[in-house]
Amino acid sequence: MEPEEDLLDVLQNIEFSIITEYRADRTILDIDVHDAIHALARHYEAEEEQRTPPRPRLAERAQRVFEAVQKACEWRLGRGTAGPDPPNTLTEIVACLKRIRNSIELWTKEYGRQGYLNYVQEFIK
Repeated sequence: MEPEEDLLDVLQNIEFSIITEYRADRTILDIDVHDAIHALARHYEAEEEQRTPPRPRLAERAQRVFEAVQKACEWRLGRGTAGPDPPNTLTEIVACLKRIRNSIELWTKEYGRQGYLNYVQEFIK
């Protein structure tokens, strides 16, 4: 079993944020989501290593996805309003982001520019 298997609720929260943005703007592409998720993984890896997180340079659509997913991640980390008890760790968040990034790569290769988004939205109500 992969380590993220016991973090399905975290994966679901992150993917809900992604799909909410996609439903609001159907021009979002898998590459926008990939860029946002990659930037967030780098951000939280740097934080975990007690380094200053790099400032992401993202296109507008990717930036909106970044901000939406970051809110979900911050909530999962127990920052801000009441989050899960106990909160998730940076290591767990990074693992989930990397798993999603791999999923994006798989479904994009399989079904094209919005393959991941169209696949995942079927599971998000």
